[in-house]
Amino acid sequence: MMSRLTRAIMLGICLIPATTLDAQQASELPTFTEYLRASAVPRAVIDQFLKGPSWAQFDPELGYRLGNYLPTDGIDGSATLSTARPDGARTAFMYVDRPCRINTYGDSFTQCHQVSDGETWQEYLAAHLGEPIRNFGMGGYGAYQAYRRMVREESTDHGAEYLIFYIWGDDHIRSLLRCRHAIIYPRWDHKGGRMFHNNFWPNLEMDFDSGELVERENLLTTPESLYRMCDPEWMVEHLRDDLALQLFAFKLGSIQDLDRDRTDRLAAILDFPIDWDDEANMRAQAGALLDRYAFRATKLVLEKARAFAEERGKKLLVVLFDPYQTLDQLRRGEERYDQEIVDFLTGEGFAYFDMNEVHLQDFRRSGWEYGDYMKQYFIGHYNPKGNHFFAYAIKDRVVEWLEPKPITYRKPDPDSIDFQGYLPIRPDG
Repeated sequence: MMSRLTRAIMLGICLIPATTLDAQQASELPTFTEYLRASAVPRAVIDQFLKGPSWAQFDPELGYRLGNYLPTDGIDGSATLSTARPDGARTAFMYVDRPCRINTYGDSFTQCHQVSDGETWQEYLAAHLGEPIRNFGMGGYGAYQAYRRMVREESTDHGAEYLIFYIWGDDHIRSLLRCRHAIIYPRWDHKGGRMFHNNFWPNLEMDFDSGELVERENLLTTPESLYRMCDPEWMVEHLRDDLALQLFAFKLGSIQDLDRDRTDRLAAILDFPIDWDDEANMRAQAGALLDRYAFRATKLVLEKARAFAEERGKKLLVVLFDPYQTLDQLRRGEERYDQEIVDFLTGEGFAYFDMNEVHLQDFRRSGWEYGDYMKQYFIGHYNPKGNHFFAYAIKDRVVEWLEPKPITYRKPDPDSIDFQGYLPIRPDG
C-alpha cells in the first residue's frame, strides 16, 4: 500500500503527523519569511493555467473551478477524462434532460478526482435513481470555499431543493488559508501549470480584537492580478500574517519559527494553553491549536450553510469522510480526531451521513488485512469501484430524504410512465 506521505502528495493535502525535530534540524529550516518567498509561482505556470488546457480554470471569486484536462492519474496508469460544463459543474450524462433535485458540494472527493466523468458517485447514484445529480465539487476546496460555491450556485436557475455538503479530511484547515498553494508547494507538481490550483480564494480568519471569525475575500480577482503570485516579496507581504498557514507549516516541520504573540492571542481566544517551555512538543501543540481553530471555522460554516438552506426552503445533508485519518483511528479503536464535529452535528440536529462508519463496518466484515481492504477502493482518491461503493452506501439515506421518491422507488404503472428525458437522443430524431 502507498505510504502516508505518498497519499498526501497525490491528494495535494498534508495529513501528516506533526514533525519532531531536534534543535540542530530546526535551525536548518527556513524562516517563515524565507518559506513564503520560495512559494512564488513561475510565470510560465500562471501562463499555462490561464490559457489552458488545464485541470482547473480561473474563477474571480473562488480562485479556480474545474477545467478540462486529461490527467494521467487513474487506475492501471490510465488517463481520466475530467471536463466541466459552462457553469463549472462536472460533466454529467445520466438523465441530464430531467429536472434536477440534488446538487453536491465539496472538495475532490465530491468532484471525484482520479476517475473519468462517467465514473463519479453522482453518476452511479443518478443512474440508480433515474434522475440527475449535479457535481459542483472541486479539488482543493475547504469547507468554507465549498460553502461559497454553494451560495453562488444556489442563487441561480440551476439551484436545487436538496443539497449534499461533503466535508473530507483537512477541509477544516483549508477554510482558514488565504492561499493553499503556500502549504502544498514543497510537495506538489503543478505539471507546468496544467495542474495548478489552490491560488488565492476567500477564507475565514480570526479577528483578534473581537475574538470572532470573519470572512475575507479573494485578494486576486482578475487573471492579470494572478501574476502577483510570481513576485516573492508580494507573497511575503500578503501571507506573513496568515497564522493558520504559519501554524500548519510549523506543524509539518517546514519552517523553524512561530509568531509567539499572535499564537498566544489565538490560543487565549480558543482557550488552548500553550506551553512554550515544552519545546519537544511545540509542533504537536501547534497542530492541536490549528485543529481547534479549524473546527471552530467548520462549525461556523455549517451554521451558515444550514441557515442559507432554510431561508430558501432547501434541505441540507452533511457528509463526513476521512479515509486516511479518521477511518484509520476508528479501526484501531482510537478516538477520532474530528469527534468535536460529530458531536456538533449530533447536538445541533443536523442531518448527516458518516461514511467513516460505513467503511469501518465493511472492513470488519471483510476479514481482510487493512492495506488490502483499502486497495479495493482507493488510488489516493476513490477508484471507480470506490465511487460505486459510496453511491450505494448513501443510496438509502438519499431515497429516504427525497420527496416525492425517485421514479425507481415509486412503483408506478409502467403504462403511465413518460419516458421523455430517459430515452437516448437518436441522430434521426
